Amino acid sequence: MAPMRRKEFMARVWARLRKSQKEEKFFEAGKGILGAVSGGPDSVCLAHYLYSMSLRVPFPLELVYINHGLRKEAAQEAAFVRSLGKNWGVPVSVIKINVKGALKMRGLGLEEACRKLRYQALLERAEALGFPLVAVGHQMDDQAETALLNLLRGVQLKALGAMPPRRSLSQNVELIRPLLSLRRSEILEYLKVHELSFKMDGSNDDLKLTRNWIRHKVLPLLEERNPKILEHLSGIARQVRALKSLSA
Repeated sequence: MAPMRRKEFMARVWARLRKSQKEEKFFEAGKGILGAVSGGPDSVCLAHYLYSMSLRVPFPLELVYINHGLRKEAAQEAAFVRSLGKNWGVPVSVIKINVKGALKMRGLGLEEACRKLRYQALLERAEALGFPLVAVGHQMDDQAETALLNLLRGVQLKALGAMPPRRSLSQNVELIRPLLSLRRSEILEYLKVHELSFKMDGSNDDLKLTRNWIRHKVLPLLEERNPKILEHLSGIARQVRALKSLSA
């Protein structure tokens, strides 16, 4: 990326992130944040952003890698996340969860079991640290995918609000999503500008999973007709969440 283009890109990205921070007040001095980092591009961008903001605000920060016990690449990914923390002087924890056990005991589907156990592990770690915030790396493409996924499921109108910028995990801990204003393509440019490497999860290409089918098949077709479809879907989700009748 040419120097001028790099400068313009980062100005645009930081303007969006600053706007999100102004609206949601994700970062406050002294309020610790546990950042969930898988090693993928979104989570590495999140980790770098959290690290950068922790130097400005400042606030305590820890990164955490959740090992679902399902993929042989987990050990390498955990080591990669540890290397990020070492480079930045940020502590890293690695937590292993028993997804296979949950599948047998609770009768959950694989994705649902991973999600439930992952958030439970994040909550427990945040409470152990005394941190009021857990940050995850969902971005605008994820938001659009979630809105379409919920639409396909035929859910109630409230579910079309997709993912809120913040929600409660417990009485004392909130989940925050600081990157919702950025597109996946912008995340990749951010990583390129800051010369950050990342790991790719091959399961994200499995078209048997509906979310992946939406990501790789449906959204590209919609973008051919309307390049702003991601922004529009995210905007609709925001409007749905703002309806007082749904938040009452």
